[in-house]
Amino acid sequence: MLTLDQVKSKSAKRLTGLHPVVLAAADKLIERAFARGVSIIITQGLRTIEYQNELYAQGRTKPGPIVTNAKGGRSFHNYGVAIDFALLLPDGRSCSWDMTRDGNGNKQKDWIEVVDEAKKLGFEWGGDWPHFRDYPHLQMTFGLTINDYAAGRRPKPTAPLPTEGAVKPVTVNITVTKEKLEALEERIAALEAANHRAAVLEPLRKRLETLEEQHSMSIPHWAEKAVSAAVGANLIDMTDNGSFDFYRLLTVLYRKGLL
Repeated sequence: MLTLDQVKSKSAKRLTGLHPVVLAAADKLIERAFARGVSIIITQGLRTIEYQNELYAQGRTKPGPIVTNAKGGRSFHNYGVAIDFALLLPDGRSCSWDMTRDGNGNKQKDWIEVVDEAKKLGFEWGGDWPHFRDYPHLQMTFGLTINDYAAGRRPKPTAPLPTEGAVKPVTVNITVTKEKLEALEERIAALEAANHRAAVLEPLRKRLETLEEQHSMSIPHWAEKAVSAAVGANLIDMTDNGSFDFYRLLTVLYRKGLL
């Protein structure tokens, strides 16, 4: 029977380079699984881009079954925020990916017991994915997408390790933050729309100033609404004595909804 320290030593080399929070969670997962009578080994941690490409080639341009759909740079393993695990067998020298195994005899599948503990620690399980389910895979993305990581974005190294007691408050905080973010996005969209409108109207304003000085005439009845709207939008400060082209341009802008 292996001790906890002996079980942990089996995974030590594969934990190098992980994000500090993922590293702490992986270590805690080994402890929690061991407390339930299930020994596990971390079989994969940080992967290089080159190794990821080698795995991707397997089953495609190289012999063997397909084991990943992610090319180099497109796996969370490449950024130290994902791990793979397997069940460590009693002999301490071999492992198993048998998801039906009940080595501790409690009538629960050992694999699912490990997954339950992983989720409590904040891991996402690849077995829940709708496509290409990756049953040994666990990851913490910290709200970033694979595109974010590929673009160079990274989570803070001091993010707190999730705990069972912190699950509910964290969910509430995320909801509040999302609402604030949505409101900010709406404000930004409004400002962008205003800036776009200003960029469109500014050259038109100069054009109107030129036309205003040519062949002055009274406001024709067909341009009255357009003139009123232009004054209301602070585009012009006059109501009479523009040229025919001046009133025609105002009417076009009005009909296009720019005033």
